[in-house]
Amino acid sequence: MKLLLDENLPKKLKTDLSAHEVYTVRDMGWNSKKNGELLELMLSKNFEVLLTFDKNLQFQQNFEKYPICVIVFNAEDNSYLTLHHLSSQVLNVLEQPLKFGPIEVRQKTD
Repeated sequence: MKLLLDENLPKKLKTDLSAHEVYTVRDMGWNSKKNGELLELMLSKNFEVLLTFDKNLQFQQNFEKYPICVIVFNAEDNSYLTLHHLSSQVLNVLEQPLKFGPIEVRQKTD
């Protein structure tokens, strides 16, 4: 599956998702692109999933227009040490039939 890590995520997450074809926004040369433009570029390059820390994306875009799955990390920060613990949830989502639009993976709180 072809995945794109948004620029607000640590590139080291690529190693956690190595069973998939993973690129960063920087790898693609898409730094500083607005969300709508980024989603258009993703469609043109056959990406299936966007991984992001941007919790507002789901309220800013019409996902009927963009048939892309967006996995939103919901955690206290976007460091690799924190997000690494959510990688298994991401992999579980990717094993299911993909749904278009946002899917949240959440940090467990005690």
